[in-house]
Amino acid sequence: MSKLIIFLVPLLPFIGFLITGLGRKFLSKTLTAVITNGTVLTSFIISLILFFDVKATGGKVYSAFTFINADAYKIDFAFQIDQLSSIFLLIITGVGFLIHLYSTAYMNDEKPDHYARFFSYLNLFIFSMLLLVMGANYLIMFAGWEGVGLCSYLLIGFWYKNNNYNYAAKKAFVMNRIGDVGFLIAIFWLLAKVGTLSFQEVFSEPVLSKLSQADITGITLFLFIGATGKSAQIPLYTWLPDAMAGPTPVSALIHAATMVTAGIYMVARSNVLYSLSITTQHILIVIGLATAFLSATIAIKQNDIKKVLAYSTVSQLGYMVVGLGVGAFTGAVFHVMTHAFFKALLFLGAGSVIHAMHHEQDIRNMGGLRKKLPITHITFLLACIAIAGIPPFSGFFSKDEILAAAYAKNPVYWIVGVITAMLTAFYMFRLYTTTFLGTYRGTKEQESHIHESPKAMTIPLLVLAVLSVVAGFIGVPQVLGGSHELHQYLAPVLTSEKAIHLEHSTEYMLMGISVVVALLAIVFAINKFSKKPEMEEPTGFGKILANKWYIDELYDTIIVKPVIALAKFFKNIVEKLGIDGLVNNVGVFVQYAARQLRLVQSGQVAGYIMIMVLSMVVFVLLWFYDTSILKLVEKLFY
Repeated sequence: MSKLIIFLVPLLPFIGFLITGLGRKFLSKTLTAVITNGTVLTSFIISLILFFDVKATGGKVYSAFTFINADAYKIDFAFQIDQLSSIFLLIITGVGFLIHLYSTAYMNDEKPDHYARFFSYLNLFIFSMLLLVMGANYLIMFAGWEGVGLCSYLLIGFWYKNNNYNYAAKKAFVMNRIGDVGFLIAIFWLLAKVGTLSFQEVFSEPVLSKLSQADITGITLFLFIGATGKSAQIPLYTWLPDAMAGPTPVSALIHAATMVTAGIYMVARSNVLYSLSITTQHILIVIGLATAFLSATIAIKQNDIKKVLAYSTVSQLGYMVVGLGVGAFTGAVFHVMTHAFFKALLFLGAGSVIHAMHHEQDIRNMGGLRKKLPITHITFLLACIAIAGIPPFSGFFSKDEILAAAYAKNPVYWIVGVITAMLTAFYMFRLYTTTFLGTYRGTKEQESHIHESPKAMTIPLLVLAVLSVVAGFIGVPQVLGGSHELHQYLAPVLTSEKAIHLEHSTEYMLMGISVVVALLAIVFAINKFSKKPEMEEPTGFGKILANKWYIDELYDTIIVKPVIALAKFFKNIVEKLGIDGLVNNVGVFVQYAARQLRLVQSGQVAGYIMIMVLSMVVFVLLWFYDTSILKLVEKLFY
């Protein structure tokens, strides 16, 4: 494969970003849409070609130039196109293009310059994410990692005139920077110990032998700290629900196929390192399960349609981290892929509802929309079934693979996972039922204007709905008569993954329990909320869940307020009274000394002569200062 074609994949969206960003004052909306959508679509087509090339010939590293060459350290600007990166390229460019297409209609009310600004940010986001997954070393990955963080800030705070949105953007930026510090420490640790950041070299046996067990555990833990920021795990997850401040296509882009999966990709890419640290594996499992369960409980009582989906994303990311922790790296990547389809569909479906409801997001003011929005309704329903894990939809296969691996590791992990799956089915069908079933609960004026979204919005919904239904068939396990083609495809990269050995009867039992539990939760939710939706504000324990376990308030009390108080202390005491006081007092002293020295200029000649004589005496003493003078003084006075 030509190196030029490889580098065109990220370069095209970057060119689209430059053209639309610099020319936003002059470009029409149509031209903006054609440029930005065309660049991402072309990248998708090239990614598709790369996928089949990798399938036929295997992975390869393509180096452009030496990025850093200092002393013993040499780091190339290189891309690694292999089985893992090619899968992510398809997800990023494919789902990214559908979101771009959807945005052409959703953002049509914006002025041309803001319209172009929005799409330039989207293109820059795609470029950064492509750079992240294509990088052949941790440094290029980190460059894309930071680019994605910047773009998330720009997109979440796109409507910058709203201070609440600006706060949400800053929150996302700062919390991601906290995680990024961990990533940086891991990079420097690796560089100090092995002198290279190249994936091929770091994961080779000679280089791994240079690392002690403590080194491996430390490096993997710091890498995971970076992942907790990007992939919204406890304790760095609270930025993700607030990211709903951005336009709905941004929510789909961040929460589905791109930014939040960056941490999952990084850990999967580093699977060789993670497989060597049992301590890190256990930490991943515990944090993943806690994140999945906690977020699922919060989603139960949310009434903002986008907030439900946001906490659902956090919960599903927890599942992926559990998969990584139990060694089911293929299962985690599989769930990344299926989740990209049905979660993007859910967010874009939510956007279609919000568009029809004139920016209403409270599901208590909806209901009965299935007749008014038939395409949105059926596609949203299919996505809900997929995320609930009902066969043969895609979510069933990927979630089942993670649960089976968790059971093989420890049945307790499986129990927590199944309970979380039950909660997932419940809150998703609470959302579906309250929004689409029953009777309409909004105003008459709103109802008269409700209509299905334009084709630019419904076509991506239909494509994603098909993918949500059929994508799971590339990972059908052997127990169901499949050969798990995805596992075979990823095997050359996920080399540390070990086969899970469970009796067929056990696997059937695990599948059956998870499906039955999900179906019971679905039936209960439909019966409960189609007859009597939750209209009142929650009380008791429900209020705790509605207020997100008061985690934000807890962080505010134990972290934000003390940091602000410390900052005020440094500002008012250390800086103003200390540093500024010292500098200012030096100036005051110089002025005072000058005023006093001015008095020497008295105009009296006798005084000037006395000073001159005294000065001459001092200079003579200084000039002849030696041991003989000291001896003379001693003879005179002692």
